[in-house]
Amino acid sequence: MEFVVGGPLAAYYRLLGSKKGRVVIDLDGSDSATRDHQLDLPGEWSVSGTPACSGAGVDLHVVVIDHHDSFTYNLVQALSGQGARVSVRLAESLSLGQLEQMAPDRLLLSPGPGRPDQAVFAHQALERYRGEIPVLGVCLGHQVIATSLGGQVVATGAPAHGKAEPIHHSNEGIFAGVPNPFEAARYHSLAVSRENLPDELQIVAWSDSGMVMAVAVPGEATWGVQFHPESFLTPDGDLILSSFISGIRCGQDRGEPLTERMDSGAF
Repeated sequence: MEFVVGGPLAAYYRLLGSKKGRVVIDLDGSDSATRDHQLDLPGEWSVSGTPACSGAGVDLHVVVIDHHDSFTYNLVQALSGQGARVSVRLAESLSLGQLEQMAPDRLLLSPGPGRPDQAVFAHQALERYRGEIPVLGVCLGHQVIATSLGGQVVATGAPAHGKAEPIHHSNEGIFAGVPNPFEAARYHSLAVSRENLPDELQIVAWSDSGMVMAVAVPGEATWGVQFHPESFLTPDGDLILSSFISGIRCGQDRGEPLTERMDSGAF
């Protein structure tokens, strides 16, 4: 997998890519124009993936709203591995009008530092697209989804940084067919509170201690996951991302989608 990046992100992703065994090509690379990647504006980039199995993610455009998190690179790699075309935009450099022009088929709210109330554009993008296209929030993005619908985030009291733990789930939506429990990577010091959880949110995954690990919006294809599905500490993370992208899993007949609807609403 190779990536073409430019502007403020180039040096960062080149260094990160070399550490992870990836090839990251500068914009002035002699062969960059011949690859299935496209730089849209400085600091913004796209990658076209090759699906791991026939039909998965084909012709889907995923827009990732980036909150300056190192895991964004891993997410893009995982999503493009499902065959999707993935475009990354820095949250502070994007307007709703520009996002609409990109015509996303899927929207992903990335992890990042800080609190969800500071992720202003992510809230705006969620309000614009939830209920219209599938939306997935990861870590900070998960907290954005919860707080946008009236939930609260609280300090965990014991920050988790690179900790793999069992995650239990309800076997619905993006978790259909995923081992239960499964191991997942946690990197967070805030979590969605179970107290006063609004009716618009449904807890669909939790830790051994009962901490909220994922939420869904009944009747919508909107999910938030506190853990990191793209991490190597989450071996089954690709199954979750595959369901988000296309509902098709490798080895499965294309005519049999993994899930078309959640128990509480349409996929």
